[in-house]
Amino acid sequence: MDIPPNQTIYVNNLYEKLSKEEMKKCLYAMFSQFGRVLDVVAMKTYRLRGQAWVVFTDTAAATNALRTMQGFPFFDKPIRITYAKTKSDAVAKVDGTYKPDKKSRAQKNAAAREAMLKRPAGNKPLPVSAGPVPSAAASAAAGAANAPNKILFVQNLPETSNEAMLGMLFQQFPGFREVRMVEARPGIAFVEYENEMQSGTAMQGLQGFKITPANAMNITFAKQ
Repeated sequence: MDIPPNQTIYVNNLYEKLSKEEMKKCLYAMFSQFGRVLDVVAMKTYRLRGQAWVVFTDTAAATNALRTMQGFPFFDKPIRITYAKTKSDAVAKVDGTYKPDKKSRAQKNAAAREAMLKRPAGNKPLPVSAGPVPSAAASAAAGAANAPNKILFVQNLPETSNEAMLGMLFQQFPGFREVRMVEARPGIAFVEYENEMQSGTAMQGLQGFKITPANAMNITFAKQ
């Protein structure tokens, strides 16, 4: 029996050597171009490895992702995509039909109690310092100052970004060669194409793309 179109896609034949967190980040980056992603579910158990579920806010986005990315070479393995058989928890929470089972409630309560017991008295979270974010005007001025060339300079990336994740995004555009990250400076990367026309096309296609809700990519031509 055919599975009716819905907001969740089931992805399998995935590369199995990535960690669960790396897999989720790569899939989020890869599928966010089709619409808002509510959740990515990936497991590393023996029975579920190489599989994941990607939950969109609407069926149209899921359908577009399924049609466009069917057979996409993810780490040289063609991925297989179908609609999910059941409604995801993320969708159920949005439409108000979510009902956690007794086991999940008990586990959640136990985890909360354990966290409370481990927390030292008077312990307060440390403030997180963030570096200055370049303004849009400054970024535009920097891009205009650099002559078009085959290498792109990408800023405002999440510090957890890696070359594999960014490669998934940029290799959609013709002429892609490689992604280079600077270990000493998290949050930036250089992406190389075969020529300046191809790098310019990629820059236009991914300018402002949000890898996470708080990280919209800022792309300029690299300094020569």
